[in-house]
Amino acid sequence: MIGIIGAMQIEVDNLLNDIENRTSETISGIEYNRGILFDKEVVIAKCGIGKVFAALCTQTMIIKYNPNIIINTGVSAGIITETNIGDVVIGNKVVQHDMDTSGIGDPVGMISGINIIHIPCSESVVKKLDRVLSDMEANRRIGTIATGDKFISDTEEIKRINKLFGAIAFDMESASIGHVCYVNDVEYGIIRSISDNGSEEAGEDFMQFAKKAAKVSAAVVKGFIKN
Repeated sequence: MIGIIGAMQIEVDNLLNDIENRTSETISGIEYNRGILFDKEVVIAKCGIGKVFAALCTQTMIIKYNPNIIINTGVSAGIITETNIGDVVIGNKVVQHDMDTSGIGDPVGMISGINIIHIPCSESVVKKLDRVLSDMEANRRIGTIATGDKFISDTEEIKRINKLFGAIAFDMESASIGHVCYVNDVEYGIIRSISDNGSEEAGEDFMQFAKKAAKVSAAVVKGFIKN
């Protein structure tokens, strides 16, 4: 069983359209679509935007459907000096950039309870996603994806997150999903197509770029499932 999570409808529609023998169930307001995709059993969900919805969706998916692997797919912003719109980022680590208990002596970003800052993604999943992108001849980067409950559009804040955590892309869900998978010992991977890299061009029509980027991410997930 492969679990697939996207935050927005545009991030899962390109996958739901191809699913066979589809059944759906709504739990806590989130719809889980189960079926067959390229001869593999999958469950696909749109979690909603933000860390809480992402964690809620992931934990429910693990308890209810027991996936062997969870893939988080979708779009994200990138660092203008590191990525271009349309590039694809594979997360090998995720970090919660808004986690901060430094007031009691902890490093910024450290997650209390598991006591780490960078949560590692599954090495085998990273390699398989990279192989798919290589076959697609897509521009790709492997690196840290930073997550926080804020849509960031300030260039200086982007630079700060990059400097502090070494992040090359940032969003509002990846590290939350990674956190839940990590504590449940479920393999997971993150694939993000860059829809905005802090440039003025990206700000002109976010949804236009996001729709194109979502199609790229979905194509990578399809390639992963096929192989």
